[in-house]
Amino acid sequence: MAATGTVERAVPPADDDTPRTRRPATALLGRTLLAAGGGLALFFAFPGFDLSWLALVGPATLSLAVRGTRFRTGLWLGLVHGLAFFVPLLSWTGVYVGSFPWLALATAESLYVAVLGGALAVTAGVRGWPLWAAALWVGQEAVRGRWPFGGFPWGRLAFSQAEGPFTGLAAYGGTALVSFAVALTGTLLAAAVLALLRARRTDALRAPAVRAGAAAVVAALAVPVLGWVAALPLPGASLTEGGPTRVVAVVQGNVPRAGLDFNAQRRAVLDNHVQETQALALQVDTGEVAQPDLVVWPENSSDIDPYRNADAAAAISTAARAIGAPILVGAVVSGPGEFLSNTAIVWDPETGPGDTYVKRHPVPFAEYIPHRDFFRFFSSQVDLVRNDFAAGEGVGTLDVGGARIGDVICFEVAYDGLVRDVVDAGATMLVVQTNNATFGYTDESPQQLAMGRLRAVEFGRSVVMASTSGISAVIAPDGTLVRSSGLFTAATFVEEIAQRDGRTLASRVGAGPEWVLTALGVAALAGAVGSGVIRRRALRRTPA
Repeated sequence: MAATGTVERAVPPADDDTPRTRRPATALLGRTLLAAGGGLALFFAFPGFDLSWLALVGPATLSLAVRGTRFRTGLWLGLVHGLAFFVPLLSWTGVYVGSFPWLALATAESLYVAVLGGALAVTAGVRGWPLWAAALWVGQEAVRGRWPFGGFPWGRLAFSQAEGPFTGLAAYGGTALVSFAVALTGTLLAAAVLALLRARRTDALRAPAVRAGAAAVVAALAVPVLGWVAALPLPGASLTEGGPTRVVAVVQGNVPRAGLDFNAQRRAVLDNHVQETQALALQVDTGEVAQPDLVVWPENSSDIDPYRNADAAAAISTAARAIGAPILVGAVVSGPGEFLSNTAIVWDPETGPGDTYVKRHPVPFAEYIPHRDFFRFFSSQVDLVRNDFAAGEGVGTLDVGGARIGDVICFEVAYDGLVRDVVDAGATMLVVQTNNATFGYTDESPQQLAMGRLRAVEFGRSVVMASTSGISAVIAPDGTLVRSSGLFTAATFVEEIAQRDGRTLASRVGAGPEWVLTALGVAALAGAVGSGVIRRRALRRTPA
């Protein structure tokens, strides 16, 4: 009790790694700029710029920014970090529909990073915090990729690592392990920075701080080295080793124009793919390329329902007979009921349409509008989607031309479970049918391509990507890009591809690593919260 009769309040001690001389407003501004800079650096790690090493800066800077702050300040810093990352990363979502859907999605994604920032602030004082912080990054990505409306996994740390020292870890623990390794390396580097600051601040702690900093640097370097070593026994870049081969043709027919009205001339899109396939048939006849066992067309290659339109069906059959092989056609099919179905159809040159796969994860606000009346209040753009697409129920494993392919359509390549399902069902190669025309000349296409490359490593399968307008590609099981097309050009690839039935460790353990790492992060957070509650109760019981 002071002489004036006022009660002295217990002031929480400042964090050992936080300068005490700054004014609160100045310190918060500095932290905010640090968080924003880290988010922007993380954006530059992704395809479009491909500075993959900058992915380490994101977790490192956010950990430094929230150090010594309270939960609510961590929320703010996480939000800033998320916005600085997601606003530029997802700019392609608004290229033809305006800024509102783009900024709304970027903000929604950033809210997850805000919660992460708060959690990092709470656990910053826990012994071994770099490990728990990295686990919390994985937990944030796990939730963001599942909820709401099935989630949106775009922007996971792993998807910045299509090639590099962390890539090989995908074969052992999937994308979750890659994200964890990137985050752990970043947080260990942050720990090294904090140790350096301690060493400069006080002579008494110099030697211990230097030792701690050195240990953090060694540990940070060990993570990518471990990833590089883990990649050594993985399959090489050869497409033809590891199983019986099939000759696969990929046709990118191109579209009349970019944008939402790419298929305003729907017959032109179909005709482009028919003509490219017929041109390929002539090359086969002259011996320029091998006779394909199967042909892959992209998503939306026939937006005219071939079940209802005899002309469309005849055009596809003409192409299939010319090439003498079944074609996997991406079609928009009417039904069930008032819905549409984004459907892959196996089209045989003799018997016509056969087995199908219907896209299991239609994209909310693009292929269907959840709670349409509610969201119309915010934007009339929701009515650009006139008919909702229905979700399919069956796994996309199809027998085509002697190959058992695992088909996923467009954004489905970003979802771990959907890709894992086709491998579990016996797929010997992966196919990604996509339509990128609605995103124009943006980074969406290379970002999606990077996901395909990571999936190849994760499951030890060659990956074929077929796009209406690019980027189409053939990817080897080690993630090597064997063939790729440009944007808004016609292109055809023919490659002999081994059909592999081996299983990587990642395909065997499934989502296990993700759940374990998420549980570690949550446990650390719960422990930190519990310790804080006990400490505050003890302070209240201490006599003034």
